[in-house]
Amino acid sequence: MIRKCIALVVPARLSEEVTAKSLDVRHGTLQALYGPRDCIVRGDWQAYVRADNGGNLRPNVRATQLLHETGLYLPEVAGNALFLGSTEQGWATDAPAHLIRLAERLFDMRLVEAELV
Repeated sequence: MIRKCIALVVPARLSEEVTAKSLDVRHGTLQALYGPRDCIVRGDWQAYVRADNGGNLRPNVRATQLLHETGLYLPEVAGNALFLGSTEQGWATDAPAHLIRLAERLFDMRLVEAELV
């Protein structure tokens, strides 16, 4: 069964836009689309990032900065990063509005409201 949530997607390539879009958040689907991910859970959100680059992936400076702004000081993350909401039971939900707004302020951009519906 497909399980869709609004995800904040922060691409590693600076030429690609940060987006908030509906994604199938099943583990297998995310892994097929974005490769293996490490999951960081913090309060009401979770991030799927690559903490071990291994030299194969482009550093993701925007995701690293966003994590720093939330109080997580990872030396560097690599590849595309996905941010979702998280319930107390560990289920994925829509990315929290406060995290999306923080990304908008940090990256001086505005997400299209239609993407958030």
